[in-house]
Amino acid sequence: MTAARKSPPPSLEDQLRFALAWLERRGTKRVRDGMARYAIPSDTAYGVSMTGIQTLAKLLGKNHELAAALWTTGRYEARLLTAYVDDPARVTPGQMDRWARGFDNWAVCDTLCFALFDRTPHAWAKVTQWSARRGEFVKRAAFALLWGLTVHDKRAGNEPFLRALLLVEDAAADERHLVKKAVNMALRAIGKRNPALNAAAVTVARRLAQSTEPAPRWVGKDALRELTGPSVVRRLAGRK
Repeated sequence: MTAARKSPPPSLEDQLRFALAWLERRGTKRVRDGMARYAIPSDTAYGVSMTGIQTLAKLLGKNHELAAALWTTGRYEARLLTAYVDDPARVTPGQMDRWARGFDNWAVCDTLCFALFDRTPHAWAKVTQWSARRGEFVKRAAFALLWGLTVHDKRAGNEPFLRALLLVEDAAADERHLVKKAVNMALRAIGKRNPALNAAAVTVARRLAQSTEPAPRWVGKDALRELTGPSVVRRLAGRK
């Protein structure tokens, strides 16, 4: 009896066609219309929920080459999908820079930073580099990435986060909504990591809250409300 011949694995082109067809079949007008409420452009969107995107990612598995092909399509959900399909160990600094320059909405920016970039060995370097960039979404990416690192970099000590607070304080003067919101979230996230970082973040937040400029004043006051609130104080007290 001859052994059954194995089918060859699907080509990259076949996998890309499968992924795009899967997204197109499951896209809905309801989801596309809902994107407008969150200031997400829908002109390149199929209208697939994040749950659907994550379901497709599990079907596809990790595939660095497929992630690159998905990104090149420019389709909204295909770009979100790359965050779950790409292999963080194979992501290069150059790729991170290219993709960050291609960000055109906060959802793709934040998803890539929270689910892919913050798991790469280049994450901390990009926080520093991108925080000095002028482009709105690249600068937001610096602080979305920092926000993600507070959650996912379990091995980091306090020192890199203390250095990052200097970047937060510098960027708090940026009046663009998408930037100052990310700066605020990064400050709050650092202050919730442990008691020592809470104390450092509260000190920065108090300085910002006393600013005569509206952007840093908002960043500081909003962060102080959470970082000195009873919920955070109680949770951090248990970690001492």
